[in-house]
Amino acid sequence: MASQLESLKTLSKVVADTGDLEAIKKYEPQDSTTNPSLLLKAFDLQGYQELIDSTLAEVKKETEGQSREARLAHAVDRLSVVVGTEITKLVPGLVSTEVASKLSFDREASIEKARKLIELYEKAGVGRDRILIKLASTWEGIRAAEQLQQEGINCNLTLLFSDAQARACFEAGVFLISPFVGRVTDWYKANDGVDHYAPDDDPGVKFVRGVADYANRYGYETVVMGASFRNTDQIKALAGCNRLTISPALLEELASSDGEVERQLTDNATSGGKGEKRPEKMTEAEFRWEHNQDAMANDKLAEGIRKFAEDQEKLEGLIEKRF
Repeated sequence: MASQLESLKTLSKVVADTGDLEAIKKYEPQDSTTNPSLLLKAFDLQGYQELIDSTLAEVKKETEGQSREARLAHAVDRLSVVVGTEITKLVPGLVSTEVASKLSFDREASIEKARKLIELYEKAGVGRDRILIKLASTWEGIRAAEQLQQEGINCNLTLLFSDAQARACFEAGVFLISPFVGRVTDWYKANDGVDHYAPDDDPGVKFVRGVADYANRYGYETVVMGASFRNTDQIKALAGCNRLTISPALLEELASSDGEVERQLTDNATSGGKGEKRPEKMTEAEFRWEHNQDAMANDKLAEGIRKFAEDQEKLEGLIEKRF
């Protein structure tokens, strides 16, 4: 009998939420996502030590005479691309690489950083067709993605917690969005004093289903990728979503469990733009007001940006020690 992971792969594209090369080899995902937290973990993985040392030796030469801040920023960019390049050798599809979260409210700086990352990838022999630039789903991040998409740079909008964020991303024509499941559920558990939800009642699952339904209703081709899972029940409740990005621990649980996974969602990415007449595009004021009205989304977006920034600072500290 096939495993639940094998069954899930017939319904959704499975994406590895890790930079661990051994895990990627083992579970054979379609794509892979990375972020500052996962890059931080790469410093503890044996398979990256030689790459890290050789890359930082090159960075020291490339940034001679530059400020500490410029040197560290370049080092993070180079390491992000080195890790991403290694992953492209193992997955047939796309690798997501994140723009520093401290740029989440700076459209122009985000665009400049994205262009630099793509340039570094191309120098490493990896075409832009293999890379997704990850940006936080702030108003500025979404506007940066809109510009980058016009330049042929595909984007993954992350830290997405509200219907307003999803709608603005659809209207901007971004390639992919990552609505979060687990972090949404975490907030409601803490706020409502609930220990457990059945999958169909899980607030995170219901949120992603709603986002996918909206994309289907209006014929948006933006890929919806469920992210931030806490258990396999949440994953199976979203089977059929175009992509699901899953941690190694949950991939292992699915791989070691037999049984068929049933479809729960219809993929929107093959709609060809067909659907009901779309509403007028949101203005910035409408976006900010609608997002503001969702207390959970406000809390989790701000928290997510802070946590990624903290991990980036920790990563920079490790880089300084290696220098």
